[in-house]
Amino acid sequence: MIPLEKVKDIIKQHNFLEKELSSGNIDTKSFAKKSKEYSNLGSIISIAKEYLNFEKEKKDLENIVQDKKNDEEMIEMAKKDLRDIEKKKIKNENSLKIFLLPKDEDDDKNAIVEIRAGTGGLEASLFCSDLFKMYEKVCSKKKWQLEIISISKSDAGGFKEVIFSVNGSNIYSYLKYESGVHRVQRIPETETQGRVHTSAATVAVLPEVEEVDIKIKESDLRIDVFRAGGPGGQSVNTTDSAVRITHIPSGVVVSQQDEKSQHKNKAKALKILRSRVYEAEKIKKDQERSNNRRSQIGTGDRSERIRTYNFPQGRITDHRINLTIHKLNEFLSGEIHEEINDQLRLKEQNLKLENL
Repeated sequence: MIPLEKVKDIIKQHNFLEKELSSGNIDTKSFAKKSKEYSNLGSIISIAKEYLNFEKEKKDLENIVQDKKNDEEMIEMAKKDLRDIEKKKIKNENSLKIFLLPKDEDDDKNAIVEIRAGTGGLEASLFCSDLFKMYEKVCSKKKWQLEIISISKSDAGGFKEVIFSVNGSNIYSYLKYESGVHRVQRIPETETQGRVHTSAATVAVLPEVEEVDIKIKESDLRIDVFRAGGPGGQSVNTTDSAVRITHIPSGVVVSQQDEKSQHKNKAKALKILRSRVYEAEKIKKDQERSNNRRSQIGTGDRSERIRTYNFPQGRITDHRINLTIHKLNEFLSGEIHEEINDQLRLKEQNLKLENL
């Protein structure tokens, strides 16, 4: 049962924001923030009003049923309506519970995604490339903007590492479930005996943070510049444009050399560094609040195996929810990616509800 005071507070806040936003007496910064809150409350307001009105509606219908002056048809209709509103109440209560769950403050942020080839040599680097293509397709379907920050190619045409940012609406809330070890089972093209090889890639999804989200002192940074290296035969920068930034308190190190401009490399490196330091702080806080960790899908640990992609059987298995789907190609092309993401989100909501 949800306390009616909490439901009344939703309606009260929605009305208050409506008046404030339409008054015109609000600065630009506050307007954006409050518009977002108003829009968020707008998604649940009709359900809140229905839930609040339930007892009155129920009493009115019960009076019709108990009044012997009413004809049989009217009484039967009232009984049916009673059954319907009871069902609706349960559905509305569940929606309100989910809405009132504690939110991850980073859910509405953009994300920085890092994919690294793990065990499995060249085959792992090819899989790293496959995962990047999959995320490219998901972003394209959702009309999200993907921008490569840095990329390191392997001899086989795959990637040793690729780091990219994704911009759009509520990106982190969707992509955060991709963090962990992704394992692939398939027969490499170089395999003559037809044996299935297992290799892996690690995905880390970080909320993209602004300077206001985390304060990093200039005095805590060590910035080294050096000459960018490149594969043999290619032109290599002859200026010290590559940048390595070390955050001394946490030991986080980020190197960047993709751009020819030292200024651009420094800006990209700082962007990644801020997100990594922020994530380290977040994990530390989550460990201190162990109850919060129990309400998460998986541990959020990069070393946790979360998914297996089995090519010979055309199946994909998400180990966190014990879900297997025999639609591997559709998943890799971004077609049914949302199907598994919805299941992960639902499981996490249920875990949070249990911990309330």
